[in-house]
Amino acid sequence: MSQRIKQFIFLCLMALSVFAGSASAEGIKIKSLELERVENDWLLNAALQIELSPGLEDAVKKGVVLYFQTEFELTRSRWYWFEEKSALAQRQTRLSYQPITQQYRISSEGFTFSAKTIAEALQAVGIIGGWRVIDNNQLDTSKSYTAGLRMTLDLSKLPKPFQVNALNNRDWNVSSEWLRFPFSPTGPNIVKQ
Repeated sequence: MSQRIKQFIFLCLMALSVFAGSASAEGIKIKSLELERVENDWLLNAALQIELSPGLEDAVKKGVVLYFQTEFELTRSRWYWFEEKSALAQRQTRLSYQPITQQYRISSEGFTFSAKTIAEALQAVGIIGGWRVIDNNQLDTSKSYTAGLRMTLDLSKLPKPFQVNALNNRDWNVSSEWLRFPFSPTGPNIVKQ
């Protein structure tokens, strides 16, 4: 092979690695998670890193409201049947842009926060603090459980034209993988990634 062809192949591989790196940076990643017992409840504290594609950021800036759905589940394995779902919890966080004040607005369960940049807004969406997910009366201390958490962009809440676009464009399918970990009703439950 000539030197020019080798250089061309090398440059193509470098370009592909840059695009692959930028594509993998977008999405939602769970950084840390803690379940703490407070009186008779288990509260979830978590930090998620959310990165949107430039197209989604532009859509928010132009007035499209994004809804992020966070789901928590607590399951118990059974040898004779499907897993028992001991606890299920969901919450929704709304992200919008206010052109008059030039600020992003985040709302979730009565809590409202404003941010000047999209990075600050996404950081606020990704912080979960004191979310009541389990009533201790639902637990049996002699059993073992598996807890799971994930966050997704709720495409069903988008305006209809954007829902069609989301079906054809993977940049709009933003979600984290389920993070599953053993849950102990008696011990500390902390996960860091």
